[in-house]
Amino acid sequence: MQLALVIDLNTCVGCHACATNCKAWNTKGEFGPLPDHEPYGEDPHGVWFNRVQTYEVGTFPNTETSYLPKSCMHCADPPCVEVCPTSASYKRVEDGIVLVNYDDCIGCKYCAWACPYGCREFDEFEGVMKKCTLCVDRIYNDDLPEAERLPACVLACPSKSRIFGDIHDPKSEASIRIKEGLGYTLMPEAGTQPSNFYLPKRKTEVKVDKDDVRSRKHFKVETEMKIISYEEKIAEDVIS
Repeated sequence: MQLALVIDLNTCVGCHACATNCKAWNTKGEFGPLPDHEPYGEDPHGVWFNRVQTYEVGTFPNTETSYLPKSCMHCADPPCVEVCPTSASYKRVEDGIVLVNYDDCIGCKYCAWACPYGCREFDEFEGVMKKCTLCVDRIYNDDLPEAERLPACVLACPSKSRIFGDIHDPKSEASIRIKEGLGYTLMPEAGTQPSNFYLPKRKTEVKVDKDDVRSRKHFKVETEMKIISYEEKIAEDVIS
């Protein structure tokens, strides 16, 4: 089994709901807190498990904005695990999730240097490295309704651009979306075999009936203007 996220870049609107809901859940959860430093100052920074990067694509005037939500890829061959001197970073056998044992982490930041995706976060208050856990404290929580046993980012996405599931199960929604949507991974040349997949942006063809547009352009709209006095309006309201 390999639990992972599939993110549809064609429907992502860059609203940051995934990032903020992730922050809200995890800052009070088992793998929190996720502190902020001077959030309203000149140089705000803090710990985020999920970040949304924004890019301007094209040349003016033919430009568009693209969004890239990014969090830990839960790689099949995670370099962060290999370089950790205390084995604080580890990959679970049962579901493939990569986690950090805070009790063993010494904050050396080797994992941050090894991660080619920049998805490790250093908590300056606690002196340990933190990262996305796929909300492992939610997805196995029997106290939550079954429909809510999903990562916080998936639950918050208004455009349903995030799919969670076992990518090794060919019948799962995640696997089907990867196959049908031509899913791809980031930086395959790094050799880490990331588990999170992305679905590419797609060009949408809009068919326009030129004859219909031409007829509507010259369509005559008749309007009637009625002027009444203030007294008439009051009387009309009272009567009605």
